[in-house]
Amino acid sequence: MRDPGMAKLAFLGMGVMGAPMAGHLLKASHEVTVYNRTAAKAQDWVSDHGGAMARTPRAAAEGADFVMACVGNDDDLRSVCLGEDGAFAGMGSGTVFVDHTTVSAKVTAELYAAADAAQISFVDAPISGGQAGAENGALSIMCGGDQGAYARAEPIMAAYAKLCRRIGESGAGQMTKMCNQIAIAGVVQGLSEALHFAEKAGLDGRAVVEVISQGAAGSWQMSNRYETMLDDHFEHGFATDWMRKDLGICLDTADENGASLPVTALVDQFYKDVQKMGGGRWDTSSLFKRLRSMG
Repeated sequence: MRDPGMAKLAFLGMGVMGAPMAGHLLKASHEVTVYNRTAAKAQDWVSDHGGAMARTPRAAAEGADFVMACVGNDDDLRSVCLGEDGAFAGMGSGTVFVDHTTVSAKVTAELYAAADAAQISFVDAPISGGQAGAENGALSIMCGGDQGAYARAEPIMAAYAKLCRRIGESGAGQMTKMCNQIAIAGVVQGLSEALHFAEKAGLDGRAVVEVISQGAAGSWQMSNRYETMLDDHFEHGFATDWMRKDLGICLDTADENGASLPVTALVDQFYKDVQKMGGGRWDTSSLFKRLRSMG
């Protein structure tokens, strides 16, 4: 292994999160090779930032000390990890795979075992902070996996993290991300109902938020989204389609571990309504638009 101060890295997934994260790694003086299923995105990244691109995950991972991934879902993650062209086939013994995708604990367990069999370390490291957090290098990262692997990967992740913590063994990072999404769902619905109620009562929503945000009702969502919600602008950050994917993971896992998530289940159905309105790409604060549409 090289000194993690200047490592050879691969980054798989050049989406709205992965592209800026890979950029921070390059700025931190690491050697970075990127891969994206749509090769044009990887080429655009190289044109903008430098570094190199590869045509397959395996080619990107060959010779890398660390391979980071931020893709769409369970199947996307399997496709970049496994098979003849997958990253695991190109990774050497003792290297570390860091998964920043929000996926199920089931696929994390599957890939942890496959990596272990290949003498590769696997760290599940889902992220919170949205596109702005990725661009500003201020993500919160919740990790699961072996302590030794995490300790080696943490200085690399520091390039785009404001907070990075190991929560426990493999899968603990994904479970913590589920807690994050469960909490957000309820908060966004509560804020949406408060703003909707204010409008129906003939109140100035901005004045209402100015007052109530200073007390126990205050939240990150209230501080950062109330104005755009009132302005009917829902093009900020995390999309409804992705939130439904994440809440589906939460609800499936709750069925397995016996947790009761009645509010989460209800809000998931509200997001389904947003999708039916054509708002799959609207951000998660569009729950307010759903209430407005009801008259």
